[in-house]
Amino acid sequence: MRFLSRLILLLTILFHAGFAQSQIIQDPTTWTYELKKTGDNHYRLFFHLKLKEGWHIYSFNPGGDGTLIAPSFRFDPASFFKKNGKTQEHGKLETKVRDGVDGAVHEFHNKVDYTQDITVTGNGKITGTLEYQVCDESMCLPPKHKAFSFEIKDASPTGTEAALSPSGDTSTKDSNARAAAPNTTVKSHPDSSQMALSAEPVTPAKPEAPTTNLWLLFALCLGGGLLAITTPCVYSMVPITVSFFTKRSKTRAEAIRNAIYYSLSIIIIFTVLGVIISAAFGPQALYKLSSNWIANLFFFAVFVVFGISFLGAFEITLPSSWTSKTDSRAGTGSFKGIFFMALTLVIVSFSCTSGIIGPLLVAASRGGLVGPALGMFGFSLGLALPFTFFAFSPGLINKMANAGGWLNQVKVTLGFVEIALALKFFSNADLVKGWRILDREIFIALWIVIAILLGLYLLGKLKLSHDDANPKNIYGQEYVSLFKLFLAFSSFAFAVYLMPGMWGAPLKGLGQFLPPMGTQDYVVSSGGSLASANSESHTATPGNGPVKYVDAMRVYEPNVVKNNGLVTYFDYDEALAASRREHKPVMLDFTGITCVNCRLMETNVWSAPEVMKRMKEDFIVASLYCDASQVPLPKDEQYYSKVLGTQVTTLGDRSLDLQISKFNSNSQPFYFFVDADGKLLADKGYGTNTDVARFVAHLDAVKARYKELHP
Repeated sequence: MRFLSRLILLLTILFHAGFAQSQIIQDPTTWTYELKKTGDNHYRLFFHLKLKEGWHIYSFNPGGDGTLIAPSFRFDPASFFKKNGKTQEHGKLETKVRDGVDGAVHEFHNKVDYTQDITVTGNGKITGTLEYQVCDESMCLPPKHKAFSFEIKDASPTGTEAALSPSGDTSTKDSNARAAAPNTTVKSHPDSSQMALSAEPVTPAKPEAPTTNLWLLFALCLGGGLLAITTPCVYSMVPITVSFFTKRSKTRAEAIRNAIYYSLSIIIIFTVLGVIISAAFGPQALYKLSSNWIANLFFFAVFVVFGISFLGAFEITLPSSWTSKTDSRAGTGSFKGIFFMALTLVIVSFSCTSGIIGPLLVAASRGGLVGPALGMFGFSLGLALPFTFFAFSPGLINKMANAGGWLNQVKVTLGFVEIALALKFFSNADLVKGWRILDREIFIALWIVIAILLGLYLLGKLKLSHDDANPKNIYGQEYVSLFKLFLAFSSFAFAVYLMPGMWGAPLKGLGQFLPPMGTQDYVVSSGGSLASANSESHTATPGNGPVKYVDAMRVYEPNVVKNNGLVTYFDYDEALAASRREHKPVMLDFTGITCVNCRLMETNVWSAPEVMKRMKEDFIVASLYCDASQVPLPKDEQYYSKVLGTQVTTLGDRSLDLQISKFNSNSQPFYFFVDADGKLLADKGYGTNTDVARFVAHLDAVKARYKELHP
């Protein structure tokens, strides 16, 4: 299926590419210019833009994943005028979510006006260039440049240099104007042949909390809530609860109302739980927890306990006194009574839902401050929907499958999944501390065993003490339902897919979850012989390649680096020295040993031939691991970090301090591009975005900018 979907996508792209060659799309923009005098020697320049129907232009603050091209205005230097503030934008700003772009984007449709206030000392001509890109629902046109010109003819003859004082600022305080234009913005083009640079210096952004795709997170948690319905604790409560409302209510309308109150109560309880988690820990604390080795060991232990519980070893329950107190206040007489009925459900169902909520909260921790709240809202919505649905159609309750052995099989299946997920957390801690307990082949072997055992269980070949007998056919023989047969088929297929990984196959589809290839004790070479996966991939000769921390960090290099012979540095200063020596720009890869999105980018973007070719030939690549806490710094290189508020004693601390203090970012992966002096070659970093063409365009733009500055 994965191959088929990619083939269809490729054919679609080729079709549209061929179609695009057969037609010339005219520029859908119309620009007009206007000059207004606002006071003695004070003027306002107007850039009026009209867009054809269906086209849009991004805001100065475009949002998205940091690669969207916002309009920019470059003014040619002249001594007779001074800009007052930044160029402002005015129009109906719209926020949308677009396919292929992480995060919401900010854009204008139909028309937008740009203004720039200036102060002059005399008459003259103001010239410059504006750059912009416009897009419709299916594509973006290549960025365009337009020259502009304004002539000042009626300036006051008394104008002096004093007129250029900032006090003459008459910038419009429009609400949209508060979105500041990007500064020193390097704009990339598909053909990488042109770049425009705005006239303002870089203004560092505030450090951002790591984020995840919130829509994906919501969908994941919604699915978790729906899955929780199939657990014994919750499933058996649906007909009982709905019947209770139906029988105790005087009318059907009252029964529906009470069921809606009940569902809303469930949503409120879980959402408030998410808000409390966000408020108590905050986005930075949640992120640090997700990458801390102690926290990962804790998650591992929790998941194992949940998994063993789901397999039937014991039941996890909250104190019975909690249930008694909430149950005593429950009833249908008021919203308060119904709320306590919902709270009773939450407490009673804890033994089943906790094993699902736990993994979802871990995923939500990477969603910043809103992640846990949004995640719990999605989970509770999925959990509450069946109660409302059956309240509207109570007759369908009689058609629900009878609670029985199949509910226990759901729990056992979830138990196998929980234990498989637990291994990922132990692997994170193992990698951070360098214990080498759960190397790549051991991790894969354990997943293979779990997948095979799950398949055998689904086929009824593996029995647990509390399992019911399989149903029997008309001949008195036990049989397996088609649904379970296909689940077993998928589980066995997954095990077969994993097996080549035991001998070093990259397993690209799981690259972000598996330990790095450097922890593999052996691989099968192209000639069929066994070879160590830790063979030298660097030429550790001073002045001819990376030396510092190579021995300690080589084991964490991603598969794509080893498989393609990409040379990476692990020390910032050593990478800058290599840049001076080889006259290449530096790609700073702020990454992490336990970073799932880092592996996602490496597996899906770095591995693309057009990307790897550029990285190997045109860049010095420095992989700076921000969680490499097991690699100590020499005593003479240790120092106190103000941004971290602690002594920097490890390679991971120094990398994170560098990312925050110099680049105002603290999430991984994030790529910044600098020259040998550490000067930024692009105003923004590049985060998680698996669009290969977009990343290639970014690399080409950086390379062009480097050549412009260092001919």
